[in-house]
Amino acid sequence: MTNINKANRTCCDVDIRVLKTMAPYLFFEDAKVTTFGFTADETYAMSKGAKKIAFTNPMDATITIEAQIKPFKLYALMSDGTVDTSAIIADKQTITATTDGSLTLPTGVKAGTVFVYADGDFGGTPIKGSVESTTFKAAEAADIVKGASYEVGYLVTKTSGVQKISFNNMKNPLDYYCTMKTVEKDESGVITPYIITGYKCKPKKSMDLSFSSEGDAATVKIEFSCLEDRDGNVADIVEYTEPEEI
Repeated sequence: MTNINKANRTCCDVDIRVLKTMAPYLFFEDAKVTTFGFTADETYAMSKGAKKIAFTNPMDATITIEAQIKPFKLYALMSDGTVDTSAIIADKQTITATTDGSLTLPTGVKAGTVFVYADGDFGGTPIKGSVESTTFKAAEAADIVKGASYEVGYLVTKTSGVQKISFNNMKNPLDYYCTMKTVEKDESGVITPYIITGYKCKPKKSMDLSFSSEGDAATVKIEFSCLEDRDGNVADIVEYTEPEEI
């Protein structure tokens, strides 16, 4: 067995696979920080106030990914892994009337959610009226004047050009098989792979997003609990002793 001193200064690439099928879910190589760690507390048998015999409790292992550059699909790990292609969005538009008494609305606007205001009075006194398909008709035709602009708030259903991940109490994270691969350099400058495997990784349903115009770019952090699989495996660390052949 070789015993070579090595050092690491390279973030891991993460290969995430759905545990049930082993189908690839996401190969992610843009993480800012990747970590792996575990603890296993001790319980002691006491004799006259002194610790005499130690019992090791089951280990508590975690894998974390911190990223500032990330695909949208990464967020779905904290839901059920599903990315939908339709969404209901709250929108606000300034619309110019092309005819007296009515406004033409965007396609997909939900009836019952349309509110029309005079230009500069958004959230003030709404202009009363009704919606038929993509047309808003004022109750008093004189309230909408051809060529004038109006501020319109509504909900709209988008079915193209959008992706949506839902977070609720009915959608819970799946179990994943996670491999984190990095490289190490030895004292002779030789670079070899270094791999960490989590056999049954459950993303914690927890997220805290912060958006600011100052300081660092927004970071998302995902933490996995590394559980024991049916064969008793929790995690492995593998060191290559020679450069990987491509």
